[in-house]
Amino acid sequence: MRLNLRERSQAPELLEPGHNLCPGCVESVAVRQVLHVAGPNTVVVSATGCLSVSTTPYPYTSWKNPWIHSLFANAGATVSGLEAAYRSLVKTGRLDDSEPINFIVFGGDGGTYDIGFQSLSGALERGHRFLYVCINNEAYMNTGIQRSSATLPGTWTTTSPFSDTVPGKLQPRKDMTAIVAAHGVPYVAQTSPHLWKDLMRKVETALACDGPSFINLLAPCPRGWRTEAEIGIRLGALAVETCVWPIYEVVDGVWKLNSKPREKKPITEWLKLQGRFSHLMRPGREADIEHIQKQIDHSWESLLARCEASQTPVGV
Repeated sequence: MRLNLRERSQAPELLEPGHNLCPGCVESVAVRQVLHVAGPNTVVVSATGCLSVSTTPYPYTSWKNPWIHSLFANAGATVSGLEAAYRSLVKTGRLDDSEPINFIVFGGDGGTYDIGFQSLSGALERGHRFLYVCINNEAYMNTGIQRSSATLPGTWTTTSPFSDTVPGKLQPRKDMTAIVAAHGVPYVAQTSPHLWKDLMRKVETALACDGPSFINLLAPCPRGWRTEAEIGIRLGALAVETCVWPIYEVVDGVWKLNSKPREKKPITEWLKLQGRFSHLMRPGREADIEHIQKQIDHSWESLLARCEASQTPVGV
């Protein structure tokens, strides 16, 4: 089914304004886009994070969908139980499935890459039908800007400080999208809110799957990234143009690149706009920037090779 953007744009908002997300936060933009596709017949699970605490300060809520708050660690288990209960009710005739219910999880990178990975992996392996959207701002922003395994090397966070001898976070980031794809699930993708058509198409594709799906969504954070509030969408675009954040999808095991920069920009174009990397802009830090650039280049070339190999007929 082709996404009717005109129809979707006129649909009622399912995430109301008046929430407490920071000015310039991209999370609300992304969630609204996802829900425009999913519609009102959707149950949302939110792992603990910026989104959950900012949209539901008791006794208020910004959600018009049925909404459940889970812990950092168990969003995958929570949605598994919901989806299994739904299938049981349909099977026993106690619930009409003429309009199937969508199950969507929103979790941050901390609750996805780290604390909640075990329950997510289990839910993927069992084959429950749900869409997991990782709203990836590359750190534990809700609890004080601590590093996560989604944080880029060289990043300043409160738990990866820099010094004369340490450039910030030392470890490379985890390739969570590829890890989810390794579970053999029907659909996995990366995207960014500035590519709204791409995001909404991918949500529609994911929800049509008869099984688990996963979308890794870059969400620039003005507070944690130390940026101006109005440049969040621009930062998402620059992340794609520098290949920090490639746009691709994996459909039934086939890797496909969705966007390729006409001119690949150097990583410094992205880094220099963010205060969390300001220490790397000082004289004497050239080797640290070169190290990050090499990691980005290697990841990009590996992705290109994987996409090419994945779509080459066997025996050719």
